[in-house]
Amino acid sequence: VKQEAWHLLAIFTATVAGFIAKPLPMGAVAIIGIMVTSLTGTLSIANALSGFGNNVIWLIGAAFFISRAVIKTGLGARIAYHLMKILGKKTLGLSYGLGIADLILAPAMPSNTAREGGIIMPLIRSVAEVYDSDPAKGTQRKIGSFLMLTAFQINIITSAMFMTAMASNPLAAELAGKAGVSISWGDWFLAALVPGLISLVVLPLVIYKFYGPEIKQTPEARELATGKLLEMGPMTPGEWITSGVIILLLFLWVGGQALSIDATTAAFVGLAVLLLMGVLTWQDMLNETGAWDTIVWFAALVMMANQLNNLGFISWFGDTVAGQVSHLEWTMAFLILALVYFYSHYLFASQTAHISAMYAPFLAIALTVGAPPVLSALVLAFFSNLFSSLTHYANGPAPVVFGTGYVTMGTWWGMGAVISVINIVIWVGAGAIWWKVIGLL
Repeated sequence: VKQEAWHLLAIFTATVAGFIAKPLPMGAVAIIGIMVTSLTGTLSIANALSGFGNNVIWLIGAAFFISRAVIKTGLGARIAYHLMKILGKKTLGLSYGLGIADLILAPAMPSNTAREGGIIMPLIRSVAEVYDSDPAKGTQRKIGSFLMLTAFQINIITSAMFMTAMASNPLAAELAGKAGVSISWGDWFLAALVPGLISLVVLPLVIYKFYGPEIKQTPEARELATGKLLEMGPMTPGEWITSGVIILLLFLWVGGQALSIDATTAAFVGLAVLLLMGVLTWQDMLNETGAWDTIVWFAALVMMANQLNNLGFISWFGDTVAGQVSHLEWTMAFLILALVYFYSHYLFASQTAHISAMYAPFLAIALTVGAPPVLSALVLAFFSNLFSSLTHYANGPAPVVFGTGYVTMGTWWGMGAVISVINIVIWVGAGAIWWKVIGLL
């Protein structure tokens, strides 16, 4: 391994530590990391800035901007209210309605925090208010606790189902690409479809069984949704245009390979339509600080990960660790690797930090022990979302939901541990059958 690789590893580790400790915002830590790689002579300034030329970074940036249109036009809230109206007669049905709303919004909203905190959670608080379910009054278990916990766990599943449903998913896909494993948007969606749908059906039932609400019937929720829809009136031109763009994007992301249109180009097509039609303005894009922040820290991480690979560190690490499990059959070796990768998230307060630190090395080890390349890359990518079930600090939406006070820390960790096992069984068990059907196994 070249000496520069060890220098870069130290800078990379310090950058990831900065993301975890957050002495400064992530974007600022990333800028400092880029500066140090060049100032120390570890990389040329051209290589240090190479991450900004990565097309996946601009895919996620464009998706952030498109999600702004979903919120700005009110389309996201309208979809959720319609589903509340249809499925909101009972509390369990209401949880499924909110889950379906999250699922519909997920492909075009890469900020799972925005989906959960900006659209779904305000709806839950409105319902909880109707039923006087308030942590300050000690009445959170009436309905709010169940809906909050269920919506959070569903958000994790929807984030795992689409490459564009969570900001760090494209980072995993990019790291897989650097290891020689290509994953398209369609590959990701197809592999996640069946286990994801099973999880979306099973998890609300499990939470209902072990942490069910006191109020089982919710006719008032349907009335609330009906009233809100009347207030909103008919769909506006902006909502129609945004709906059309989302449908166009899904078509291009699923079938773009046949049309020779890559995912980033498709995202820019959708963004351009929104700008040309006046649904979004340039000021809207400038105000979308989360997108610009993601572009900066994402560029730094992709650059460092790419350069570590180019300098030979990733392959060396994979060969070294693989030697410790090389005596095992690949299925057992990969299962051990995947479980260690999953439960090590107790030590992380960021999906991005976890993926940055462990995804590429663990994928390299999996490939070395003979695991199928695409399957290995996808399972680790799915686990990079599913492990967020564990703690109240596991990802962006977790502290947002936990901070409402509806779910205690003990319940969060206890249910998180149970749900983690259920998700692993579904995604590895039922998933394996599905992956065999589609040729991944």
